[in-house]
Formats: sequence, C-alpha cells, structure tokens
Amino acid sequence: RRQRALLWAVLLLAWEAAWGQLRYSVPEEMPKGSFVGDVAKDLGLQLSALIDRGVRVVSEGKTQYFAVHGKTGHLVTAERIDREQLCESVQQCVLRCELIVEGEMKFYGIQVEITDINDNAPGFREADIELRMSEMTAPGSRFPLAEAHDPDLGRNSLQSYDLSGDEHFSLAVQAGPGGDQRPELVLAKALDREEAAFHELVLRASDGGDPARTGTARIRVTVLDANDNAPVFSQAEYTVRVPEDVPVESTLITVTATDADEGLNGKIKYSFKKITDKASQTFQLDGDTGAITLWRSLDFEEGDSYELELQAHDGGALSDTTKVVVTVTDVNDNVPEISVRSALSEISEDAPPGTVVALLHVRDRDSGANGEVRCYLDRDVPFRLQKSDDGYYSVVTARELDREQVSEYNVTVRAADGGSPPLQSSAVLSLRVLDVNDNAPVFAQERYSARVAENNLAGALVLTVRATDADWGQNARVRYRLWEGRVRGAALSSYVFTLDPRTGNVKVSGPLDYEERKYYEASVEGKDGGGLTAHAKVHIDIIDINDNAPAL
Repeated sequence: RRQRALLWAVLLLAWEAAWGQLRYSVPEEMPKGSFVGDVAKDLGLQLSALIDRGVRVVSEGKTQYFAVHGKTGHLVTAERIDREQLCESVQQCVLRCELIVEGEMKFYGIQVEITDINDNAPGFREADIELRMSEMTAPGSRFPLAEAHDPDLGRNSLQSYDLSGDEHFSLAVQAGPGGDQRPELVLAKALDREEAAFHELVLRASDGGDPARTGTARIRVTVLDANDNAPVFSQAEYTVRVPEDVPVESTLITVTATDADEGLNGKIKYSFKKITDKASQTFQLDGDTGAITLWRSLDFEEGDSYELELQAHDGGALSDTTKVVVTVTDVNDNVPEISVRSALSEISEDAPPGTVVALLHVRDRDSGANGEVRCYLDRDVPFRLQKSDDGYYSVVTARELDREQVSEYNVTVRAADGGSPPLQSSAVLSLRVLDVNDNAPVFAQERYSARVAENNLAGALVLTVRATDADWGQNARVRYRLWEGRVRGAALSSYVFTLDPRTGNVKVSGPLDYEERKYYEASVEGKDGGGLTAHAKVHIDIIDINDNAPAL
C-alpha cells in the first residue's frame, strides 16, 4: 500500500510538471537558501540546459521569497518566511511564483505551501484585566474574559485555558460559532466586600506544541456595591459599508448602549473586546461616545472586511457586547501593471509570422470591472498580442518584416482597466530588424558608353560603373568584374582594359590601336556579399589620331 501511494505521488508530480504547475511545501522560518524542491528534475530538464537557457523566479509581491540555485537547479528560499505575517487568517498558506525559462520563452507555475511551526505563544491583548463585580452577584454568574490569540495553526495554536488564584472563582470555556474557545469567569462562591474588596487571579492560555508555549493575564476583581442593570446595545450587530478612499479621521459608525441605572452605575464606557492587531491599527473607538473613526487609510486589496467586537460596561462592571462589521468597497485606485518577463532586442527580417518577440505579464490589483484589463498594441505595426493563462501575453509578429522599409520598431503595449474613467499604463519594446540578403544589386545604367583616344596611356580612366544594393552591411557591399569580352582569343580584362572590383573604375591597361580595332564591348557583373548578381553592358569606342604616315 505504501509503494502504491508513493507511485501515485510520483505520477501526480509528473502530471503537474507536464502541465507547467509544480507544488512544494516548506516550513516557515527556514534560513535563507533552504531547499524547497528540485525544479530541474521535476520539469524533466537537464541542469546544464536549464542554466544555459537562463532561468529566474518571479513573484507578484515586492518581496521575492524564492530563487533558483545557479549550480544545482534547486528552488531555494531567498528570504526568511513568516507564515503568520503573510497569511494572518488563512488556514492554508500558499505562495505562488513563476519559473521563467528565457531561452524557451516558457513559464512554469509554482505553488509553495508554507507549513506552520510553533513559533508563537498565546498572548492576551492586555496583560492586566480589571473586573468590577457587585457583592450581590449570584454564584454561578459568568463574565466573559478576553480571549488569547495565537497566530499558529492546528495543534500549535491555542488549545486550553486554566485559572488559578482564588476559591471564589472558577473557569468555564465555551465553544464559539467558529469553534474558538471563549473563556468565562464563573463566580463559585458569594462575594463579601467587607471580607475582601479585591481578588487577584491568573488566567493562563496554552497551545498544543511540543514543548507547549503559554501566555498569562493577571485578573484583578474589584468588589462593588449592587448594580442591578446592565448596559444594552441598540443592535446586536452593526454593519457599515465604506469605500477604500474614505478620508482618515472620518467617523464610520457610532454604536449606542443604554443603562437604566443612575450615577456611576449608569455611566457607560465603550471598549474593544476582541480585535485583531491589524484592525486595532486601522480603527479608533471613542470610549465616551461609541464613535468608530478611521485611524489610517484603507486598502481594499489588503483587506475587504473587518469584524470588531465591542463591549459597553457601566460603573458597576456590568456589560453587554455587540459586533461591528466594516465592509470595504473597491475604488479604481490601481493602474494596470505591465511586467516584461522576457524580450528580444533584435529579430531577423525573414522571421516567420507568429515569431514570439516578448513575454509580458499584466495585472490590476483592483477587483471586479476595475480589475479587468484590456491590452492592445498601437496600430500600423506588424505585431499582435496573444493572450495566455494567468495574465500572460505574447507579442508575436503578425506578418513578414522588411528591414529596407523599417529597420527598427518601438512597440508600445498599452493596458486599460474597466474602471470609470479607466486607468491606463504602457510599456515600450525596442526591436531592431536584422538584414538578410533579399535584394540583388541594381546598376545605375543598363548600358555604359565611353570614347577614348588610341594614344591614351595605361592607367587612364575610361568610365565608372556603379551598382547599389538596398541590403545592409556585407549584403550591400558590391564587387565588380568583367564578365565577358575577348580580344584575339584573350580576356578583355587581361588585354587592354581593367575593372577595379571595389570602385567600378574601368581603366586602360594596354595599347589601343584604332586601325586594329575601332570599339570594344563587354558585360560587367556586380555581385553582393550574399552572392546575388546584376549585369550591365559596356561599349567603348576608340578615337583615331594621326599616328600613321602616308604609304606609297
């Protein structure tokens, strides 16, 4: 059975790797450089090939928690990871990143589950708890106590409470709607203020780690004269919806409680009974009026809902509780983010349509229509966008390129969200088009003509042929040669004329005699660096001079 389970695990990992998705797990608080997984092996890639193609790991957040070891191909931690800091209220903490293989223009999704260790002790929001009870309080009465908080999970989280210090009190623990433990102080024996005006107790919270961690709170109970009316909130639960751009110091809601008693016993004070650290830094409660104000700016992308548990207590220590739910609504305050994961800087002009020149990732941190992004390219460019999964886009060639028409492109990729008005961003890709030898030389004339006297010395310039090539570099460099033409069975170039292969200058190389030959014709070939050729005709007339005496 164990072998069968191992086989299924291997098959599952292979299936996930084949579909570009790897899953690993690693305990929190591991030192930087700790092993997470062998991505080279799990993707079926040779380590040398993986290194040669260039790989890197990218994550969405500001902190990059993982990296690929350059020598082993292992996925390792790049930073110390605190699960409680990353996933404050999430049971399964999963970090997502992508492995970018630049040489192949591919990406592979990676999910790493951060498992919990017992690195946090249970703690109370207040180490000293003050309770005030009437001496008329009946035995068996229960008083809710502040709950301890342990950000760890499972057995490492809060498991039990115990109470010590006085025979007048005992501890009861109730299960909340979400399975949480709620400690209550139970009056076990009637109070007598004249016998004891104060009672000192210690409440201890323990987790299930090995070894267990504990946290304590000191409870001081002050015995008062009778107070027979407790405060009562006007609502058992308050709800309020606010946009994330509501100004700081704005009053979000005011809770109200009433008490039928008079004087000190009827004077109500408000306080937070249960609140997370994050919420305590965000909201402020006026203890006298019950007004809840915004202490710091809200961000829908960081938190879209807060639950606050409030308590109203009178001067006699009687109290009531209520819950306030603050729902944060999204505002279009984030522009689309365009990340160039990989891009070419140059491309051959004979690249086929569909060639990938860049891999982009686009996201918008807003939600709903505000987070829906539309990407597009400027018009009149020979490129188009192809959408992939998880916000990835490929920029590919839409048609054949022609360096002789456009030698360089600055391709602007634009992204706009669905907000009103929409927010936009852009990125520019610079791409140089490389030349291929797709243009033959072209002579300036199909036929060149010249006249030269028969007494010209060797080296005299007769004419110049010239051909141009629309290509670039070596492909545009033209060399010339006399392609045909013979005198007395010998090549024209070796007899009376020479052609400079670089300049195209035709010069006299031997004696000319009008009485022997009145003109010469030949074909000139121009060949570029890629082997493409062109031809032109050359006609040279010999001009007679008076170089012969009359003969009898």
